[in-house]
Parts: sequence; structure tokens; C-alpha cells
Amino acid sequence: MPVKLKGAAAVAALSTALAACSVSSGEGGTTARVSGPPGPPAASPSPAAQTIAWGPCTDLRRPSGQSPRAEPAQQCGKLRVPLDYAKPDGESVELALIRYRAGDPGRRIGSLVFNFGGPGASGVDTLAQASKVFATLNARYDLVSFDPRGVERSSGVRCDGSAVMDKYTSMNTPARDATERAETDATTKEFVTACMRTSGKLLPHVGTVNAARDMDRIRAALGDARLHYFGISYGTQLGAVYATQFPRNVGRFVLDAPLDPSVTLEQRAIVQTRGFQKAYEAFLRDCVREPGQCEIGSDRDVANKNVDQLLDDLRSSPIPVGDRRLTQGLAGTAIAAALYSELTWPLLDQGLGQAIKQRDGRLLMALADNYNGRQADGRYTTLMSSFPAISCVDTAERPDRAQLTAIEDRTLKISPLFGGAGMGAVCSVWPVPGDNEAKRVDASGSAPIVVIGGTGDPATPYEWAPKLTDQLKTGVLVTYKGEGHGAYLSGDACVKKVTDDYLLGGKVPETGTTCPTS
Repeated sequence: MPVKLKGAAAVAALSTALAACSVSSGEGGTTARVSGPPGPPAASPSPAAQTIAWGPCTDLRRPSGQSPRAEPAQQCGKLRVPLDYAKPDGESVELALIRYRAGDPGRRIGSLVFNFGGPGASGVDTLAQASKVFATLNARYDLVSFDPRGVERSSGVRCDGSAVMDKYTSMNTPARDATERAETDATTKEFVTACMRTSGKLLPHVGTVNAARDMDRIRAALGDARLHYFGISYGTQLGAVYATQFPRNVGRFVLDAPLDPSVTLEQRAIVQTRGFQKAYEAFLRDCVREPGQCEIGSDRDVANKNVDQLLDDLRSSPIPVGDRRLTQGLAGTAIAAALYSELTWPLLDQGLGQAIKQRDGRLLMALADNYNGRQADGRYTTLMSSFPAISCVDTAERPDRAQLTAIEDRTLKISPLFGGAGMGAVCSVWPVPGDNEAKRVDASGSAPIVVIGGTGDPATPYEWAPKLTDQLKTGVLVTYKGEGHGAYLSGDACVKKVTDDYLLGGKVPETGTTCPTS
């Protein structure tokens, strides 16, 4: 989580976790019940439903900027949806989609639509990287994902060019005095002004409510009576809003690493600050477990002090990395990004050790760039611009300076490393108004919705899982006792079995199901 965006819940580091992730198979220690019919009769696809013209994928890219090798089952397509649903015959937005055809078409259930989070992550690029993680599901489902409106190929929100983005993503936060505050405020306003200048017409229409309407258009275009869906992180809010709007169209839904959409910006910042601090402390404990193996210190106190000193030094003396500089802000982003998965903890130790001992910031810079969507050629994906565009439209809150200062004060008491004003800082000056419709969740009348919360999740802390489950009214909570953001991506055999049994066989987990780590 970038230091300046403490209150966000993103899966911007998902590609890092996926690169190291292997999902194991085996029996999990849980019981399940077989569901009856998946829910009340679904609404029929709209008579005006469009079809998607599928063809080869020609513009996929990995974080390195390289194009992946084409796969026979892989297809890409486009679907037009209204820019403004109040004017369905007016201007339109073209959504980009990707599909992996089911490996066993004779036993095909339908399409399984993914949103991997953000808000603002490219579903097209992420599924292209992650498809093999979901190979078991791909046997009987067409795996489908898309770039939501305002993201990458789907009229992605742009905020000018790389110079503005470099300045915005590298600024030091939180400000320590009036001079630093003036600098961060000016940089934030420069970024917001650039967003309005480049993408102003789109900004009022990129929120989660419209994205949920788009998903129902996708469902209809795929020819499915119900939407089968797998949402991770922000994807859980998108799924919850969809289920609220279209409860009778809900098929088999899994919401992994859930958000609580009802929280205020301040509540979100506080809970996530606690979550990242808890994950950081777990990283430190793990790092010093074996004597002499931790690059950043011999025990937790020493390691923590060394990291604090590094970040303090970077404020006044950034580390040169090529023609760039590793700032305190970028190093903080790198730390947060690596906490999304236990698999990247060794990289964090190595990167911090190199910076502390050798003033070598290359690995920390790479972690921050991956998280921020900065590519090898210096250009950015739309992640860090789509992210605030969607987040700020999804709330009516526009905190003033006194409110921002109060949020900073409360979160910094929890964690000097991760505390800050959160999303409130950018939403306070966002150029278009938002509303609270995406905060309202009630899926009454839908099929069962499986909600999976991880006890060691830094970005979407566990306390949000039972809250979202209760708000849905049709939710069934599964608890994963483990670290990292996203239980299915952890590779835990129990989580995989519970999820696959539900999506493939309709077995709804028993209330109170708990998965230990493998």
C-alpha cells in the first residue's frame, strides 16, 4: 500500500504474489453441505444483450513490459456499455475482456468472471499472468476477466504523463512540518488537476455502481443466466454491490479478502494501518527466527530501528538508482507491497538489507515500481490513477484539513511507519463529487455467497470479513488462519478445497468453517 494511500485496499502487488505462488492440492479440514438450487430464478439475459467478438490477444503485457506467449485457449474481446446509464443511448465505453476456454467443454458449468482488486487493477493482464493458478476451475469454467471502466484498455483514467506520476508516487509522507505539508499538498493537487485535464469527461462515471452494471452486461453477453464470480480485495466490494443490484442473477460467488464497504475514510485508514503494522511485526518475527539469517538486524528491536533509520535518512538523502532516486515514499511503498504475501518477505529482507548496508536501492525500487504500475520504459499503467478515481467517486466524503490532520494523528499513534491520512488526502481535493451508493450492501434473495477472510491479511483485515458477511444477508463466512492478502492465492490446501468444492460442486461451506495453514 503506497504510503500516501494508506487507506486503500488494493491488490497492486498481486502480480508479485502470483509470480511466487503455487497452489497446492489436497484434503482440507472442513465440512460442507451440498446446496440446493443455486438461488431463486434468475432474470433472463436482456433481449438487447450484445455479443462479444472474441479474437487473439494482441496487447497483453507483464510487469517487465514483455508480451507473454499466446495460448490456444486464450481469447480477447470488446463490449460496449453506456458511459452514463442515465443516458443509455448516449456515449459509450468499450470494455476490454479476456477469456480462457474451459478445458473440459463437455462438463462446462459456464463462465467464471474475476475481479482481482485495486480498484484499478487490469483484469486482462492479471488473468493472463494468473490463469494457471486457477487451472482446476478452468477445467469446467471459461475463466473471464476484464478491465473495468476507467482501467487500462477500458478508457483508462490517465493523469498526464510519467513526470507527474513519478513526482506523485515518490513524495514523502506523512509531512513532518508545514514546509513538507505544503509540498505534499501541492503535489497532490498537481496530480488531481492532471487527472481532470486528461480524463475529465470520464471521471464522474467510473464508480463501483456503474462497474456492477457493466458486469451484468458482461453476464448477458456471455450468455449466462447467472453470474458466477470470484472477487479478490476490492473485487469483493464490486461483487457485493453487484449482488445488491442484481440478487436474482447471482450464481456461485466467492469473495476473498473482503472489504467492509460501509466504513468511513477514517475508519478504513485506522483498520488498515493496524493490519499493515500487524503484518510488518509478523515479518520481523519471521526474519529473526533463525540466528544470523536476517539481513536487517539480529533481533526484532534492532531490525525495526534499522528500518526506521533508513526511512528517516531517505527523507533528506534519497539513494540514487540509475537516473532516479529511492525516496522515503518509494521505500515505504516497497515495504507495504512486500507484506501482501509471505512469499515476498525474503525479497523485503534482502532489499532492505541492501539499502541499509550498501545504499543499494534497486530491489526496493523494483518492488515499489511493480506496486505502482511503473513499467520498465518509465510509463505507468493506469493503476495509480484509476485507483483514486474509482475510490473517490465511491464516497461522498471530502474531508477538510482539520479532519485529515485528525486521521493522521490517530493512525500515526498506531504505526509511525504506515500511519497517514489515507485516501482522504486525495479525495479531499478530487475534482468531481462522489456518493455513498457503493457503501450500501444487501443481497437478500441471492444464492449463498462465500466470504473468505484471512486473519493475517494486511490490506483487508479480518474484522471486515464478518461485517461484509452480515451485510450481505446471504453470506457464509470462511476463516483462513494465515498470512497474506488473498486466501486462495496463499496456496492453502484447505482454502482451495473449500473454494473449489463450492464453485465446481455447489457445496456451500458450513457456517464457522476455519482453514488452518498447510
